[in-house]
Amino acid sequence: MGKINCTTVAFRGTPEQEKELREKLQETKKMQGGLMPSLQAAQEIYGYLPVEVQKIVAEELHLSLEEVFGVSTFYAQFSLNPKGETAISVCLGTACYVKGSGDIMARIERELGLTEGTTSADGKYSLSATRCIGCCGLAPVLTVNGEVYGRLVPDDVPKILAKYKNEGGSL
Repeated sequence: MGKINCTTVAFRGTPEQEKELREKLQETKKMQGGLMPSLQAAQEIYGYLPVEVQKIVAEELHLSLEEVFGVSTFYAQFSLNPKGETAISVCLGTACYVKGSGDIMARIERELGLTEGTTSADGKYSLSATRCIGCCGLAPVLTVNGEVYGRLVPDDVPKILAKYKNEGGSL
């Protein structure tokens, strides 16, 4: 089950996004098992599935919000929280974990004051765990906005974060 972010990030959906979503839902609601493609379309439009978007999906598909929320939180492909401008993912797959990625995650949590699965209130940073990203030979691995960092130790974390801080973010 997905984590629910206790840090509130204001929903910033636009009327154009809502219009696009409602149009997509007219197509997907005709499909048997249309909830999954509907949620996929919604996440593609908004980048995540806040409760405001889940309510639209529930309304258009004539489902309960509870059913939509249940599917949204069950599948790892869906996110209830927006990604930060600087999106950090730590691989917790077997190869990375046995080589210390749990310690890497703990260090990032301390440095940023975030927990896994959350986004900072200002929307600048998000932290997530991922499973194998296919770089087992570089274990342990993390990515920042898709850039891969490997063969890490916890003391590498401040230097990596400083790079992104210097690019406009503030830690």
